[in-house]
Amino acid sequence: MTPEPAPQVLAGTLLREITDGDVEQVVALWRECDLTRPWNDPHRDIADARRNPTSTVLVALDATSGVVGSVMAGYEGHRGWLYYVAVAPSLQRSGLGRRLVEAAEDWLRGAGTSKVMLMVRTANEHVHDFYGSLGYTAQDVAVLGRWMDESR
Repeated sequence: MTPEPAPQVLAGTLLREITDGDVEQVVALWRECDLTRPWNDPHRDIADARRNPTSTVLVALDATSGVVGSVMAGYEGHRGWLYYVAVAPSLQRSGLGRRLVEAAEDWLRGAGTSKVMLMVRTANEHVHDFYGSLGYTAQDVAVLGRWMDESR
């Protein structure tokens, strides 16, 4: 089991693990940031991450607006992965996205990973630039997928 991160504050914004009371705000943020897709149930994704000791969802909370950022992190025994990195549009380019990624990387480091991966939609150019500024580079791999539940 990985250690629970200590809450961290960034310019009035608290970073900590998600709680039951945060879930609806996180889902709303993901939708506002266009991170959800019809075939993915964000509530299920959150529940799965919270149930698994090798994954977590971290949230950024503003004293007045509630959840203003999130990142899901998971370690599958070989690599760490980031998902659902989201920052409220009004706070994008404020440094909060960087802080969320760094907090998730710290969590993954504590879980034992030596490399962190993430997937970005090809058309999402400004996000490619953001991750590039954090040291992430395109990898020489193709991502393939298959639904285990054919009804999806």
